[in-house]
Order: sequence, then structure tokens, then C-alpha cells
Amino acid sequence: MDSGEYTRTAEKYIDTVYRAAYSYCKNKEDAEDAVQNVFMKLMTADTQFSDDEHIKRWLIRCAINECKNNHSSFWHRNKTSLEDMPTEPSYTDISSESEELLAAVMKLPKNYSTIIHLYYYEGYDVKEISGILGISESNVQIRLMRARNKLRSILKEA
Repeated sequence: MDSGEYTRTAEKYIDTVYRAAYSYCKNKEDAEDAVQNVFMKLMTADTQFSDDEHIKRWLIRCAINECKNNHSSFWHRNKTSLEDMPTEPSYTDISSESEELLAAVMKLPKNYSTIIHLYYYEGYDVKEISGILGISESNVQIRLMRARNKLRSILKEA
């Protein structure tokens, strides 16, 4: 990938990769680290991408893998946070009505919030999510159903 194509790809997908990482990590710093690592991997990747959608899926899959690796590391399991100030990524065209829903999605466990993010915010269907996350389509459907049920209960409590 030449530098011009890399720059175009980075500018086009940095927000998408950040939102995917944030939905998994649930904090700004870890998401930013994951995004940086993902784009460094893209720079050195020898993968031949067939189209922009292939690049986007590859980037999202790498972001989720980076977050998983970070969360399973010794450092992450043994760190103590100095500040617990949640910051959210900037979602464009989000209404004040949707902020409550986004907050509820962020309260979900990682495996549910990631599925919800990919399905509703990124617009992927069940088959595509299955390919991105490397799980069966039935597992994606089950997680979507469970996530929706949890969202209903969270929103009823609010």
C-alpha cells in the first residue's frame, strides 16, 4: 500500500475503527492505543484488499483483536485507574434522544455492545458480523437478542 492510499484509508476509516475499539474497550485511552496499533499493522500488512469494504472489515477485526489482546495482558489486568472519567467518542448526527440509548449500549457487556455497535451503528448484517468476529451466525443472532433484552431492561430502569 503506497503512502497516498494509506493516508486516504486512514482518513476514511479512523472514526469507524475508533468507535469499534471504544465499544469494546469502553475507555478513550485503550481505544486510542488500539487504533494506533491497527493503523501501524495496516502500514506493514501484505494483505491484498479487494475493495474498500474488505479494508473496513479488516480494520474492524484488527481493532477488536487489539482490544482483546490489551484486555488479556498482565498490565491491563493489574492496573489501577487514577481517574474514572468516562469519555465517549464523537458520534456524528446523534440526537439528545439517542444519547440515552448510546449510554445504555455502553453499559452492556463487551460481547453485546460490540454486536450492537456493528449491527446498528455500522450497518453490518448478521452474516457480515459473523465473519468479522469469527463466530457463527446463530451466535450473532443469540447475542443480538440477548443484547436487545438487556437494553430494554436498562432503559426501563432509567
